[in-house]
Amino acid sequence: MSTAGSPPAPPSNATAVAFPPNLLPSPWSPDWMNKADNAWQLVAATLVGLQSVPGLIILYGGAVKKKWAVNSAFMALYAFAMVLVCWVLWGYRLSFGDKLIPIWGRIDASVMQKYLLEKAFLGMFPNATMVFFQFVFAAITLILIAGAVLGRMNFYAWMLFVPLWLTCSYTVGAFTIWSLNGWLALKGIIDYSGGYVIHLSSGVAGFTAAYWVGPRLTKDRERFPPNNIILMLAGAGLLWMGWTGFNGGDPYSASVDASLAVLNTHVCAATSLLTWLILDVVFFKKASVIGAVQGMITGLVCITPAAGVVQGYSAIIMGLLSGSIPWFTMMVVHKRSKLLQKVDDTMAVLHTHAIAGSLGGILTGLFSEPHLCYLFYGVQNKYMGFFPGLNHGKQGTRYGIRQMGIQLLGILFVVVLNVVMTSLVCLFVQLFVPLRMSDEDMEIGDEAAHGEEAYAIWGQGERLENSRFSNYNDIEVPSKAGGGSVELT
Repeated sequence: MSTAGSPPAPPSNATAVAFPPNLLPSPWSPDWMNKADNAWQLVAATLVGLQSVPGLIILYGGAVKKKWAVNSAFMALYAFAMVLVCWVLWGYRLSFGDKLIPIWGRIDASVMQKYLLEKAFLGMFPNATMVFFQFVFAAITLILIAGAVLGRMNFYAWMLFVPLWLTCSYTVGAFTIWSLNGWLALKGIIDYSGGYVIHLSSGVAGFTAAYWVGPRLTKDRERFPPNNIILMLAGAGLLWMGWTGFNGGDPYSASVDASLAVLNTHVCAATSLLTWLILDVVFFKKASVIGAVQGMITGLVCITPAAGVVQGYSAIIMGLLSGSIPWFTMMVVHKRSKLLQKVDDTMAVLHTHAIAGSLGGILTGLFSEPHLCYLFYGVQNKYMGFFPGLNHGKQGTRYGIRQMGIQLLGILFVVVLNVVMTSLVCLFVQLFVPLRMSDEDMEIGDEAAHGEEAYAIWGQGERLENSRFSNYNDIEVPSKAGGGSVELT
């Protein structure tokens, strides 16, 4: 006997639930696969791919002197293609395959259907999706390195450098930090989406490669104006919006953590851009669009290791710091350091990626929230930032101090790895082809390197009375003329 409002009795055949046809397992949709997660992962991977092709292609092509537009864009395009072939033949399994040693996987290919259609090591989608997703991260790392050597590296040396560095350096860092069996991963390092594996690595490797390649021509170092700032801005816009997939794809699911990561990413980037802009206005008396792009990049880099594991207010603090500390190292420290000035880092990747990536790793150790880390890692009490740990008594404080130690250990490991391996790769390549183009070819640029020119306009982008109006005659540092300078008392 039932009373009013009681639920109806279940039918006798309640166990025979009828699923909609689109939810039924099938050979093309196995029961372990989540279609929504798989779709989002492919979209996220494509967004990251668009950051490189065409994002960094047109950013580099517009940010350099006109005679280097084709060469700079082509270095990015070549790297994207070469990395993909190496990635499926051996790179992915070295980075995410079975453990060979604590910092490296066993070499194997990722091209057979049996492997590609199996469930990935994380997430509810196939290996094919994971291979593609991780490829776009590997590719952009090499393209970021290219930014340090634009305007003089021999293209044939670059052709050899890309597969060698991917194999000897990137795969080691990726396995150590991101693989389930990696040394630092097991210790509990937090690198949400590549602050260490991608940005710190590319910044250190780029600066090291720039040392071995040597500088641009003296007149190019002194005068290297962007040939098309509007084109550069278009590339920067693709880079910024593509970061939705860069950080939003790393929970490997269309989850609440992915949503938080995306929002934090854009908040930090906007805050960093505005901070850099304000500092430019205060000290150089001009609102520079090139400076704004640098601030945008440092914000995106800084939030990357922390995107889904910090609060929104932490993202704002990180933006304030990423817009000011790399600005200080680029505008003050770099100009006063004879050692730093000896290395010709064309796109200032040391500051925008190495410094900003290290800063992000340290701030991740300070601000990462235990609950958000649980949402991302699925493990209780293993990951906890220093400041949240203070609210959890003595044990939480110990967790926080331990986390800071691991974050700093990760920075040391990545720096040493990339200085050593990048140096060895450059020295090996130098045995076969010169790393640097001849002075005669550098005088000509694209036509000497590729027999092609970007477009036919007057001069190299010079403007009358240029120094009256621009503080950024070089993407790396402001000119001495005009605007003012930073003075420390």
